[in-house]
Amino acid sequence: MPWKESSAVSLRHEFVRLASGEGANVSEIARRFGVSRTTAYKWLGRHRANESAGLLDRSRVPLASPEKTPAAIEAAVLALRDQHPAWGGRKLRARLLAVGQADVPAASTITAILRRHQRLGPRAGQPRAFQRFEHPTPNALWQMDFKGHVAIGTGRCHPLTILDDHARYSLGLFACADERNPTVRGHLTEVFRRFGLPDRILCDNGPPWGASESAYTELGVWLLRLGVQISHGRPYHPQTQGKDERFPRTLNVEVLQGRTFADLAACQRRFDDWREVYNAQRPHEALNLAVPASRYRPSPRSFPEILPAIEYHDHDAVRKVQRDGTIFFKNREWKVGKAFARRSVAVRPTTDDGRFDVYFATIAVAQIDLHEENAGVS
Repeated sequence: MPWKESSAVSLRHEFVRLASGEGANVSEIARRFGVSRTTAYKWLGRHRANESAGLLDRSRVPLASPEKTPAAIEAAVLALRDQHPAWGGRKLRARLLAVGQADVPAASTITAILRRHQRLGPRAGQPRAFQRFEHPTPNALWQMDFKGHVAIGTGRCHPLTILDDHARYSLGLFACADERNPTVRGHLTEVFRRFGLPDRILCDNGPPWGASESAYTELGVWLLRLGVQISHGRPYHPQTQGKDERFPRTLNVEVLQGRTFADLAACQRRFDDWREVYNAQRPHEALNLAVPASRYRPSPRSFPEILPAIEYHDHDAVRKVQRDGTIFFKNREWKVGKAFARRSVAVRPTTDDGRFDVYFATIAVAQIDLHEENAGVS
């Protein structure tokens, strides 16, 4: 998978960052990025030697000011603000410190500089943030969602966002023509190949990952087949997916707002550039102003190009799901879900008499209760 010319710099940056992490398997990460070991070690060597031309985008902010005058400091603040018009005093200060700027003032002073130079709007109260649970390790949970589609020169762009819960790392940001299963599956495959498999993915209840008649869709069944569990946020409670709900708002403010794009390719180029800034430069308030790249590590679970056959125990009652999503068991018809049509499932007894779990691969996807007279399908 050769690197696209339009995003080669950001991909090299991301590769070096991941391959330089503690305990990183350089050969495996190189394979996921589609480069040879020779190329991988070439870029790592150049990075270690600080030969960053062509690898990392250099900041326009001066690393040092010989005169160290207030005017020079203000110029550095304003230059960085012009690059990132949505960043406030705290983010700008953290980034200036990260790039080695001398004599960085307090965040309140930076805010005053912005206001003095008409870089801020009128004061407004900040909305109260929800206190959210955070998974303790990378790849324990990813959040996935479509940001509301936007108009472009050739139609509509549907931005697909994939975010790691622990690190707030943007694993994928894609300019899509639609929100259908093949589109999402194609981009997820690309992300899985590069970063490995998560334990679980959290989505909302809409298509292509949610369905009214079942907890699973074709996309969800594919994820189960890969050993990735899928769960859904509570209906009408977007805070369940707080991090990935917040991410599209940031995307809108820093990328989409006030801009027009000719086509999907133009959108994707802008997405690629901003994703690199978001992951490796933009200080994150929820991470104590660290950047997401400082907390993310690729998953050790590699994406299998060829899935092994599903095997069930000899004592399982194996049934083939019919086209209407039902199976026959104990002389009755039971609903499993149309997404499992033409696939085999296993019926296993639970510790409760008369109750059975229905498994697809290693995941229980439905339950049968013989005591309920109307539980079967008439």
